[in-house]
Amino acid sequence: MIPRVKGTDDILPPESAKWRTLLRAFDDIAARYGYDLAVMPVLETTELFARGVGAATEVVEKQMYTFEDQGGRSVTLRPEFTAGIVRAYLEAGMSGVVKLAAAGPQFRYEQPQKGRRRQFYQVDLECIGDPDPRADVEIIEMSQRLFAAVGVPEVSVHLNSIGDAGDRAEYRDLLRNYLRRVSGDLSADSRRRIDDNPLRVLDSKADAAVVAGAPVPLDHLGPESASHFAAVRSGLEEAGIPYEIAPRLVRGLDYYNRTVFEFFSPAFEAAQSSLGGGGRYDPLAELVGSRTAVAGVGVALGCERIVAAMPNPARPRLDVFVAVADTQRSGTAAAWVRFLRGSGWRVDWTGGDRSLKAQFKAADRSGAAVVAIIGEEWDAGQVRVKRLATGEEAAMNIEEVGAWLKR
Repeated sequence: MIPRVKGTDDILPPESAKWRTLLRAFDDIAARYGYDLAVMPVLETTELFARGVGAATEVVEKQMYTFEDQGGRSVTLRPEFTAGIVRAYLEAGMSGVVKLAAAGPQFRYEQPQKGRRRQFYQVDLECIGDPDPRADVEIIEMSQRLFAAVGVPEVSVHLNSIGDAGDRAEYRDLLRNYLRRVSGDLSADSRRRIDDNPLRVLDSKADAAVVAGAPVPLDHLGPESASHFAAVRSGLEEAGIPYEIAPRLVRGLDYYNRTVFEFFSPAFEAAQSSLGGGGRYDPLAELVGSRTAVAGVGVALGCERIVAAMPNPARPRLDVFVAVADTQRSGTAAAWVRFLRGSGWRVDWTGGDRSLKAQFKAADRSGAAVVAIIGEEWDAGQVRVKRLATGEEAAMNIEEVGAWLKR
């Protein structure tokens, strides 16, 4: 046997039923809010992430799958969606407000554990070109609607603002001074980040006790950032979305400014327990080559983590399994199966060339709610139907089956 690569997963039934539920719900919510589908390359130039995500971030320094292709170019399997989507927006010559939704795998070389895989899947929403705080609120609201749609319980929003570049310049100096004073108590990674990426130290769980007394970005916002954050908070309150201020939340990528947020649920507990997060990234377009600033805000949500927090599906996998009591009626059964599927029902069958007992075993394995048996009753315009959960069985007119299934 050749095993799968460490840190990757085979997603198979029955767990894959939850994935289907999640992806369908995501597509539905994105469409209702006017977010069009974006299908993005898995392979991008390494420079895109070095410049966009940040050369001093942990993602770029340690986690990217980077290699030289046969043409001598340095390429990288994407570790996140946003930089590539903004690159595509600029390369396509788009302008104005563009709303995009994407889903697919990302790749980071991490130590595999619950919620942290080397190939992991995300659903992603990006609103590009809109500087209004209402866009921030909309992204958070859509995320919460998705969690509600798939049954993830008690999701909380952790919210912060890290200000604009000017705000952070002053704040970084204050934070560096503090971190240098306590550097002897910091982890080696955090000591290394004091000069080039001090905000990441705030996000270090290993150093949480040491940085508890550090200054926080919220206390050092300029007037515009403070006004923007107040408007986001007001919008969330108007939408009835509770949130918790998390003053040390900074996210792990360099392109963020102003609003940042993450989502948590008690249904998913792990060392990295966030279901996903995002924020505003107004500087990103210029980082990847735009001559002018382009506002943006987005969110990336971890599919594996959401699926782990979802309840088991209450709805059966299939609406009906068709069994054939007489093999001579297999052609009739095949035609009726096609009719039911064309009418929108989820239907399966084995082809009618097996014993009725074997077909019922297949029906049990299929996850169907009901077995419909085609036998001699068909000549009188009827089928027998049996609820697998209760064993209740009855004959009914063929044309009444659809209405009965709806009830």
